[in-house]
Amino acid sequence: MLEKEIERRLVQMVKQRGGLCYKFVSPANPGVPDRIIITPTGHVIFVELKTEIGRLAKIQQWQVSEMRKRGADVRVVKGWPAVKALIEEVMPDNYQVYCIQRIVNDPAVGLFLRPGLGKTSITLSAINILRYFKWSIHKALVVAPKKVAEGTWSKEASKWDHLKHLRVVTVLGTQTQRIKALNTPADVYVINRDNIPWLVDYYKQAWPFDMVVLDESTSFKNGRSKRFKAMKLVRRFCKKVVLLTGTPSSQGLENLWAQVYLLDEGQRLGKTLTQYRQMYFEPDKRNATQIWSYKPKQHAEEAVLNAISDICLTMKAEDYLELPDCIDHEIPVMLDDKTLKAYNQFERDLLLEVDEGVITAAAAGVLTNKLLQFCSGVIYDDTRQVIHIHDCKLDAYMELLEQISGEPCITFYGFQHDRDRILAALSKTPLRVRVYKDTKDEDDWNAGSIDVLLVHPSSCAYGLNLQAGGRHIIWFTPNWSFELNDQGRCRLWRQGFPYDKIYNHFLVVQGCVDEDVMAAIKERANTHETVMNVLKARIKKAKEAAV
Repeated sequence: MLEKEIERRLVQMVKQRGGLCYKFVSPANPGVPDRIIITPTGHVIFVELKTEIGRLAKIQQWQVSEMRKRGADVRVVKGWPAVKALIEEVMPDNYQVYCIQRIVNDPAVGLFLRPGLGKTSITLSAINILRYFKWSIHKALVVAPKKVAEGTWSKEASKWDHLKHLRVVTVLGTQTQRIKALNTPADVYVINRDNIPWLVDYYKQAWPFDMVVLDESTSFKNGRSKRFKAMKLVRRFCKKVVLLTGTPSSQGLENLWAQVYLLDEGQRLGKTLTQYRQMYFEPDKRNATQIWSYKPKQHAEEAVLNAISDICLTMKAEDYLELPDCIDHEIPVMLDDKTLKAYNQFERDLLLEVDEGVITAAAAGVLTNKLLQFCSGVIYDDTRQVIHIHDCKLDAYMELLEQISGEPCITFYGFQHDRDRILAALSKTPLRVRVYKDTKDEDDWNAGSIDVLLVHPSSCAYGLNLQAGGRHIIWFTPNWSFELNDQGRCRLWRQGFPYDKIYNHFLVVQGCVDEDVMAAIKERANTHETVMNVLKARIKKAKEAAV
């Protein structure tokens, strides 16, 4: 392909993605690059184009060298394939450009983007434009889960040339450390969600952040929580608010009210949760004096989504990216006759003490956790002492590791005794094992220095980029939450994954509560409601069997 045709295609691709591509002509300065690209995020790149066999003249080599010495981003691109690779590297996709523009132009927006679509880089690019091009914000605050706050945002900024100059400070640690961080000059301050009440109380009426980003905004879905109430107090001081999450209503439509309130202060879904319920819900379970739960009215979901469609964007990664196949693999775990008999007796004894007509969500959670522990092979007694019962699931886990031939895997565990037993079993193997604690473990996993990474889904399912380290996920303990399962899978199933397939393995004890958990995950059901319904069915069955 001729150099002229390569240049024409470069210009076309840059314009298609919302960028500018100027011809660079500098009188009395021969040998300067052919083109100047300005990306939608403000990144400036000088491009010298050649055919695949073309060479730089000596004057061109000198010009490129002099420009690079002064910090310019100069690329020498040979051939059409190299042009396409450059565009993929430096130019955001069209959907990313659109999201950036929405953050820049709208005072409040919810980006409900599935994991893998680049929520962090999109938001940082918008912050960069607002801070250094439009001068419309002074300080941005990012509120995130603790593990995400520790390193995800600062790493993302350092990964992209057009964001490396952003000063990102984490506001974590002791109160003294947090105050020191807040007094450090920066563009973006990242704090964990549990410290939001403290931060609001610390600044009171002198709130300094004119932009607030709520990363994994489902953390603010409870309108009665301290963190929501704290954010509500300072909402009026924020010129711009951004919500980021991939699962805004994983447990039902009621989750949306508090999140959307922090965007529009009640304009679309009502000023209070009561107003929201009156508009879109009707009583479900109740007695003569009290309503226990609500269910959506007919067509409520469509009405709610229409009401917030102008302020919230929903996108799925599979609609915009070429993602690898994700294969769910259930491994049936069979208990021996003696252990299965013991499980059935344990379940009956546990459930016969409960009246299914008055069971609460808290009680349901405790009871199902005991059954899940039994399936794993160990339970806690009333004094939190560990009682060993069987190794059926642990044996199946070790066999699965053999089947994947030592390939790296992430293992999600449910209880501390699961973690401890897995560690003890793996200590007898040559595998390199690590329990996830901080960003160093994330880096080591992605660098290929870890064979088995043990992770608890509640602390690490959100925000971590683990796609470079392996293609296997093993759920030692199934988790009721569709959101945690979905987010956990998306630590690998995301943009930049180097394999063609992801394997999502579940160890499922047959004939026991593990099967109920898997059914709930597949149905994407409301977690608390499903746990209670499953438990009620099992109580009823146990009582019928006892008659």
